[in-house]
Parts: sequence; structure tokens; C-alpha cells
Amino acid sequence: MPDGFISGILLMILLARLIPGIGHEGSFIELSLLIKGGIGLLFFFYGLKLSPENLKKDLSNWRLHLLIQLITFLVFPLLLLVFYPFFKESEQEILWLAVFFLAALPSTVSSSVVMVSIAGGNIPSAIFNASISGVIGILLTPAWMGIFLDQQAEAFAFSEVIRDLVIQILIPVTIGLFMHRYWGSWANRHKQRISLFDKSVILAIVYRSFSDSFTNGIFSSIPASALLVLSGGVIALFFVVFEGTKWLTGLMHFDREDRITVLFCGSKKSLVHGSVMVGVLFAGSTLGSLFLVPVMIYHAFQLFYISLVARKYSLEIPYQQQHSQR
Repeated sequence: MPDGFISGILLMILLARLIPGIGHEGSFIELSLLIKGGIGLLFFFYGLKLSPENLKKDLSNWRLHLLIQLITFLVFPLLLLVFYPFFKESEQEILWLAVFFLAALPSTVSSSVVMVSIAGGNIPSAIFNASISGVIGILLTPAWMGIFLDQQAEAFAFSEVIRDLVIQILIPVTIGLFMHRYWGSWANRHKQRISLFDKSVILAIVYRSFSDSFTNGIFSSIPASALLVLSGGVIALFFVVFEGTKWLTGLMHFDREDRITVLFCGSKKSLVHGSVMVGVLFAGSTLGSLFLVPVMIYHAFQLFYISLVARKYSLEIPYQQQHSQR
């Protein structure tokens, strides 16, 4: 994601702090209704841009695909589950759940592919896994969260969340996939405009989430020391997965290109999907912005660190590979 997008998110947080309540319930234009419609269109466009044919072509590299998705949707959550007994029924349980939400998210799309390309990795496999990760996450992220949200049914009304998930995400992305053959080329031609629309929806979700939290005093109950520990824990999670993935790809004897793809795609988490999932999973809760904090910390750090690693790997690309990419 470009730096301008991160700046936009920070501006929305600042706006929510200074002028909360824009587009509140009862307003002439309710922000919550715009967000619901925007999420539906966002995932419709996401399905529209996915090519079923291209996804099928890369299925043969199944070991790589399986490893990336297992790291994304199994290893990450299991690492957090190990620590759950220490936080269960404590004041910090909600912070643990926020980090677990991060762990349950799919991988990034655009930045994964860009970084793999810079480092000289397997670009087709990066595109496949970045794309399929988002689709799998539509199902698995809510499934993982449902284990714990069911315990707080009154606060989160999880049955309503499932309904909204189907209406706002599953149906639009399915329609988009079906319409790819007709409108897919149009979506690719206008991908920059669609990307701008996607980011606008996410900025609206960020503003509304933080606006509700500031209005209800959510952050005033969290000490600064807890936020520092949260940041340290999120960064530690990144390095555990990153270094563990590096060791595992060596153990499995992946070639250089595939190692880079697994390393970059498997260790990343999507701020885009995280923001949208917050808009759906926590639409009825004032805690939505709290669940975005670990995602934003992780996202910013992964971009910074992996961009450094990608540049380092790019200097090691064999001459023949550099020549073939020109």
C-alpha cells in the first residue's frame, strides 16, 4: 500500500478524535449505510478482477500454495492460541483478541506481489496466493473469530454478523467471479479508479470505528503501557513467523524463487481485509477501532521491514534472471 494511504488512515483517526459523529444514525446521509453498500461493491470488484482461468493455471505448484495458506490461516492463529490461557478472563483478554483477529486475517494482495517482484521471486504463484488468500479469508477469518465471539454473543450478535457476511461479502464476490468473463477486462482497465474507491471505503470504516470509540471512551480505559506491550507483541509475532518460514522453506528444499514467495506472502497480513472485516464483524460494537490497532501496527512494520529485505534480495538476483525480466 502506498504511504499516502497510511497517511489517509492517520488523518481519519485524527478527524474522528477532533470531530466525531459525522454521518451518525439519524443524519440525512448515514455513514453506516454508505459503508455497508461500499463493502458490497468492494468485494464485487474484487471478484470481478479475479480470473478463474489464471488461478487454475497455477494449481500445479500445490506444495507452495498449501504452505502459504497453512502459515496464513493455521500457524498464525495457533501461535496466539498458545497464550490464550494467560489472558482468559483478564482485563487484557480484549487486547489478546484484537491480536488474534490480526492473526486470523488473510495475506495482502498488491504489496505481496510487488515485493516478490522486486526480490525476484515466483510472481505467478504470488498472484495466485495473494488472490486466493482473500477468498479463503472471507470464510476462515470469521470462523476463527466465531470461536471467541460466540462467548460474547450479546455484545457482538454473531448470528447477525454471519448474515451480514453473506450479504455484504460472499454474495458480491460470487457475483463478481461469475461476471469476470463479461466485465473483467473493464475492471482491469479501471483498476486504479477501483483501488481509489476501495481505499475510500476503508477510510470511511476507519473514521466510523474510531469515532464510535472516542465517543464512548474506549481508549481512555487502556493505559499507554498496554499499547506499548501490544506493539512489541505484534512485531515479535512478525519475526517469529518470518524467521520460522525462512527455516521451513529451507527444510523443504524450495528453490530461491519459491522461498521468496512463501516468505513474503506467508508472513504478511492485509490491512484492507482487516478494515473491511472490522466493518462487518464489529458493526454493532464500539470496540471495532481497537481491533484495527494491531493490524495497523503490523501492516506498517511489515511494509517497512519486507521492503528492506526485498531490496537486499534484489541485489542477489542472478544476472541471467535480471536479464530475462527486462
